[in-house]
Amino acid sequence: MLKVTGVYKTFNPGTINEKKALNGVDLSLAPGDFVTVIGGNGAGKSTIMNMIAGVYPIDEGQIILDGQDISRLPEYKRAKLLGRVFQDPMMGTAAGMEIQENMALAYRRGKPRGLSWGITKAEKKLFREALRTLDLGLEDRMTSKVGLLSGGQRQALTLLMATLQRPQLLLLDEHTAALDPKTAKKVLDLTEELVSRDNLTTLMVTHNMKDAIHVGNRLIMMHEGRIIYDVSGEEKKNLQVKDLLAKFEQVSGGEFANDRMLLA
Repeated sequence: MLKVTGVYKTFNPGTINEKKALNGVDLSLAPGDFVTVIGGNGAGKSTIMNMIAGVYPIDEGQIILDGQDISRLPEYKRAKLLGRVFQDPMMGTAAGMEIQENMALAYRRGKPRGLSWGITKAEKKLFREALRTLDLGLEDRMTSKVGLLSGGQRQALTLLMATLQRPQLLLLDEHTAALDPKTAKKVLDLTEELVSRDNLTTLMVTHNMKDAIHVGNRLIMMHEGRIIYDVSGEEKKNLQVKDLLAKFEQVSGGEFANDRMLLA
């Protein structure tokens, strides 16, 4: 479903602020893969997601999504192929619009649009049924402004919107990091439910090593713009946090004490 080959990215090249964010990344995801991504600060986790989404142009390499070369495709043209949930719950929704209006925008993504902005009865029924799966009571608040929702409610809604039109690839960029532990667990459980239900190919960046181990069928670790560890199957199931910390310290030379604390 996804094949990233030899991708390089350097920010501010030739200046004192030069930063090599990606250094020859190779990554392949089979259809239905749920891959968690961990690594220290500046490892390139979010950058690889932004490269896939087209937020920044790559310097070198190739990105193939479901057989289509999207390496040079503008971000807005990739949007209909991807679902994305950000760390900040405020980024995935329009606060001044109603819940049903936000969902209508997500549902019509990539479709031809006419002059009519009305939401049909069929769409309202679809949105209500989808919202009911969240078990947050939002199906009875469809005309409420999204800005009135809590961070957890907005993040759950954003996740639902990202999967309304089954994306070829779902990108989750630390989407539970800004939530309290109880809400984060609920959103993560919802994530697993939606991914499993629709067999979505998913890439999830997280700083939570327990989540990285227990969620998905595959785990990769990044360091200094490269993938330095890739584990799946029974080996992943048998991992413990101490194993990942040992691997991290091995490749980082033990230099990143703050990252070690954060990853733990």
